[in-house]
Amino acid sequence: MIVLLQGLLMDKTVEHAVIDVHGVGYQADIPLSTYYVLPSVGEGVTLRTTLYVREDTMRLYGFATEDERSLFEILITVSSIGPRLALNMLSSIPAGDLQACIAQAEVSRLQTIPGIGRKTAERVVLELQEKIVKLGMAPSGLPRESVPADEQVVGDVVSALLNLGYKRNEAQRAVQVVRRERDGRPVLETLLKDTLQRLAT
Repeated sequence: MIVLLQGLLMDKTVEHAVIDVHGVGYQADIPLSTYYVLPSVGEGVTLRTTLYVREDTMRLYGFATEDERSLFEILITVSSIGPRLALNMLSSIPAGDLQACIAQAEVSRLQTIPGIGRKTAERVVLELQEKIVKLGMAPSGLPRESVPADEQVVGDVVSALLNLGYKRNEAQRAVQVVRRERDGRPVLETLLKDTLQRLAT
């Protein structure tokens, strides 16, 4: 079982990170919350990881904090929640807030996550509410990176939203509205967070 990667960050996108550990490159799928705090390419990084193995697949998932990884591992125990949807949940709602949503049975907020309908939200609460209250949260402590909101960044934001299940027209429209509302050039993490907030309302 691979539970931690520590090495040099060789590549990163809103979907995955590639880490060089003593000459071996490991690709890990990540949530947006982890992408926000990754250092610049070429710098040292540590990811907590979960290796997901099934008969037809083997994928590595990486997280900035132990809390994110623990929550991910709990989420995928729900019959209707696979790794992709669990990542979407962590990308849409910060781990601490997601924990609180489940513990407090906030079904309506869980339904704002693309791919989570009422029945799935209710099942998550039913199966995990008791477990989740025992999970403590801690700050990641990793540095954030500021990225200019140029057209490439806007494309990255739209791509991330598409991966979360939003429609292209909906995602593009929301991103442009958020850009117009903000002064100056927002960093990537701000643009993503503000757009997700708008889409959730």
